[in-house]
Amino acid sequence: MAAATAFTANASPIPGDVQLMHVTANLLFVVAGLALAALAVNWVVRLPVFGIKSIQVEGEVARNSVSTIRANAAPKLAGNFFTTDLQKDKKAFESVPWVRQAIVRRIWPNRLAVRLEEHRPAAVWGSDSTADKLVNTFGEVFEANIGDVEDDSLPTLNGPEGSAVHMLALLGRLKPLFQRMDAHIDSLSLSGRGSWRVELDSGADIELGRGTDDEVLARTERFLATLTQVTQRYQRPLEYADLRHNDGYAVRLKGITTVIPKDAKK
Repeated sequence: MAAATAFTANASPIPGDVQLMHVTANLLFVVAGLALAALAVNWVVRLPVFGIKSIQVEGEVARNSVSTIRANAAPKLAGNFFTTDLQKDKKAFESVPWVRQAIVRRIWPNRLAVRLEEHRPAAVWGSDSTADKLVNTFGEVFEANIGDVEDDSLPTLNGPEGSAVHMLALLGRLKPLFQRMDAHIDSLSLSGRGSWRVELDSGADIELGRGTDDEVLARTERFLATLTQVTQRYQRPLEYADLRHNDGYAVRLKGITTVIPKDAKK
């Protein structure tokens, strides 16, 4: 036993290059194993069984049929159950007319489910563009066929780009004021300098002027509080009003003029 122990104790260590070869060989085996595993996974995920076979549409589909939605979005989808990009799929469905938002998820092993939210029109967006544009209840401008809107009384908003949210909010506050006098706002306009103007369903134009929303509303309320007295006195409907004066307002009634005719001047 002593001789054997002496032999073990005196054994020379494994050379460094041999140790390196062992480590390298082990590493190569691991890399090769991982490569084979990756190839196997790549082969499995590309099997036809995982190709998208159907699209399940849920949520709001009042403006589009399910078949129309699938026909519009399907050509823009790519990949299978594992490789499809859900963010790109989301954009594909949201490119369908009247679709505001889409939430897409996978259903094992080869289906997609999409939940849709449609735009709810609140106004027509007036612009120089030939495209039909509407404003939804969130103040977002979107393109759609205006002929598809059942409500013919939608007001029109005319303003600078990016002002739709603000304009829709002020419209919502102005509407009740004019409804008290049985008037409907046909259009609300905002100039580049921040001046507001409304056109009523009667054809009357009213310059509301500039200022904060509260200031514009206060001027409008003061005007409407006394307008009935003016129209009843002259028995004429309103044609035009200018509220941009500090201490009052100017009005023009249909059929009444303060301009002296040329013949009378002579």
